[in-house]
Amino acid sequence: MLTPIEKSFLNRAIELSRQGMLNNEGGPFGSVVVYNNQIIGEGNNKVTSLNDPTAHAEVVAIRNACNHLGSYQLTDCDIYTSCEPCPMCLGAIYWARPRRVIYANTRNEAAAIAFDDAFIYNEINAPLNDRKIPFIHVPVKGALTVFNEWTKRVDKKEY
Repeated sequence: MLTPIEKSFLNRAIELSRQGMLNNEGGPFGSVVVYNNQIIGEGNNKVTSLNDPTAHAEVVAIRNACNHLGSYQLTDCDIYTSCEPCPMCLGAIYWARPRRVIYANTRNEAAAIAFDDAFIYNEINAPLNDRKIPFIHVPVKGALTVFNEWTKRVDKKEY
């Protein structure tokens, strides 16, 4: 069960989803990132207004929060979102490493309004040869050389 302040954060995400939709910025999705009971990043879906397929609400909110914190990690942060994250947002969330994610609508409810991620979930698990978009592996010596150089760097910042 959510506390009253946690409910207010989830309601803010839902409000952002409505605002973005009404402003024709993208689909009906909103998200906020919270640290120490303060919103430090928020976003709504801006895919169609920015012509950016990565401009999902969670990604926009994560970018804003990381910029606010001056960090690429959201340690001790919570993400509130109007809908269960899609596979892309799920990946971004795991890379950002927040404490938890709280969402309102489910991916099945999103599918019912034509935002169906099942295709992508299926593609992730499909063998490379069976994917709808061909993935062609071309080993190039120089590419692996860069990886090997990375492993030897003493000044790298691991994440």
